[in-house]
Amino acid sequence: MTFDVPPEQTAKAETFRKLHQETRTFVMPCAWDASSAITFEELGFESIGTTSGGVNWAKRRRDYVYAVSHDLMLDEYSLITRATSLPVSGDLENGYGDDPTDVAETIKQSIVFGMVGGSIEDQVMSGDGRLYDTSLAVERIAAAREAADRLGIAYTLTARCESFSSSYDDPFSEAIERLNLYRSAGADCLFAPGISDRNTLKKLVEEVDGPISFGMGASEQPLSISTLSELGIRRISTGGGLPRAAFSFVHGAAAEILASGTFDYLDGAISDADINDYFQRHGSPRDILK
Repeated sequence: MTFDVPPEQTAKAETFRKLHQETRTFVMPCAWDASSAITFEELGFESIGTTSGGVNWAKRRRDYVYAVSHDLMLDEYSLITRATSLPVSGDLENGYGDDPTDVAETIKQSIVFGMVGGSIEDQVMSGDGRLYDTSLAVERIAAAREAADRLGIAYTLTARCESFSSSYDDPFSEAIERLNLYRSAGADCLFAPGISDRNTLKKLVEEVDGPISFGMGASEQPLSISTLSELGIRRISTGGGLPRAAFSFVHGAAAEILASGTFDYLDGAISDADINDYFQRHGSPRDILK
């Protein structure tokens, strides 16, 4: 595939990579459509992630079963990259294939669709929680790194170890081993979903040689930015938390109508005029789709 990365995308990639090289902690909210991406940019965030869960739920599908096809998911992500001037990192699930060549192709396509980073999971697509054999998992990260480098972009590759959702007796040790191997294979950022204990997070930061990402929503009582910063976490992503919160609000508002016949959910709602003005400032849907 021949593709010349646009200069503005190259600049975004450099900006995003530098965020991971600094010592401060930054928050990367995860968008599920163009409107949420615009909101995050307007509020002043420095980068945006995507959430496959949010895309799946918006299309009335369960997450973690890859119900939305590879092509459809990347199409949805492209609406996000075109809606915002911020760097966008894609939730690329397990790379949409077992073979390293499948992962490499997904990385290439994510760049073509405007992303400057992406995450790759080491969980097999079967849905039974199994992880790829370590050697194959490392090959997949190496293939992702090579694919991005071949296009000449400072792509921020995040490698995820899903051992805490698998059947390992010692998921922490498995995560440490794998994440360090993924780092050696070319990953820029490391992520082990499922850890919420402060001491475990601190130990993870100490034993993994690379910037650590934390997914907010992993614990019933979310940790603050300052706490995670003290623990040494470099990046905080919101994952599917924000679309879940949005769904919860709509569900509660509709339930209120049926239960009490009231419409208190409208208290504080943005007006038609204001919301139209809000999106007019950021371009119409037709502009985004061009």
